[in-house]
Amino acid sequence: MAENKQGASMDRILQEISAVGRKLEGMDNAMMALTAETRTMHLEIAGFQSQISGLDKRVTTVEAQAVSWANRYQELLHLRSRLTDLEDRSCRNNIRLLGISEGTEGADIPSYLRDMLPKLIDTTFDPPLEFQRAHRLSPKRQVGKGRPRPIIACMLRHRQARQLLQTARTQGPLWLGTLEIRLSADFSRETAERRRAFLSLHPRLRHLDVKFGLFEPARMWITKNGESRTFYDPEDMRMFLEGLHDPSQTMETMPQPSPSSQDAQGQALGAGQPEAILDTDRRTATDSQTRGRDLERQTKNYDDRGQVLQAVAMYTQLSNRDKSDPL
Repeated sequence: MAENKQGASMDRILQEISAVGRKLEGMDNAMMALTAETRTMHLEIAGFQSQISGLDKRVTTVEAQAVSWANRYQELLHLRSRLTDLEDRSCRNNIRLLGISEGTEGADIPSYLRDMLPKLIDTTFDPPLEFQRAHRLSPKRQVGKGRPRPIIACMLRHRQARQLLQTARTQGPLWLGTLEIRLSADFSRETAERRRAFLSLHPRLRHLDVKFGLFEPARMWITKNGESRTFYDPEDMRMFLEGLHDPSQTMETMPQPSPSSQDAQGQALGAGQPEAILDTDRRTATDSQTRGRDLERQTKNYDDRGQVLQAVAMYTQLSNRDKSDPL
């Protein structure tokens, strides 16, 4: 009986030893699988590190290129400002005439203007008016269809062009029979857009009872309570006028325009001196420099955002391409 109990106990022990052996064998298999998985993870991490190192180098290259692009963009702004100034200077002798009916000028427009303009403004010229060239703008239209096209005329003498414009401003509306004729200076597109932006502020200036004037090529002076300011950027002026709605604010307490939007000469012009008595070359050169500074300041935020967006776009493109490449 005792022998039977001892045999059963040995069998149990052997079974338990066998079960432990099977468990150890399973643990060995699991350890081998874990080791293989760890080795795979190490390989993947090494690949990721290689990719990150490559992306770092590419980002460094992109940043260097962004700095180069920024420098080129600033150079482009400077060249754009000089080009606008050159175009404005080339148009100094030009005048625009609006309201002359199609066909009344005949084939020889300079001769027609030479005879018509002194009668229009009731002024004699010595020597007589001389034109280098004159022509209609825009595509040709049928007589009586739509508004008459403006005439642009390039005068031989700058002094006579200034005299014509100054006299036209002084006399007010000019009439050729029943037709109202308007004379204006000729500017580049950029300068003309800035002048239109300033002109859109005239109703607000009248409402605020502010004395103002638009100087060539495109700068506005305002005078209120004997204090004068000159603006070269319409947006600066719009923000300045928003503060004038507060009766507690004065010209002295209002925020100053940016330094690039005014100069000593511009403030001296605020007294309302006639445009014709100013030194045109010096004034135009000063405007050109200020216009370049304005363009640089206005586009700085857009330039920075553009650099960031370009860098992000290129980084995303490189990352997507690397994800598609095999490790």
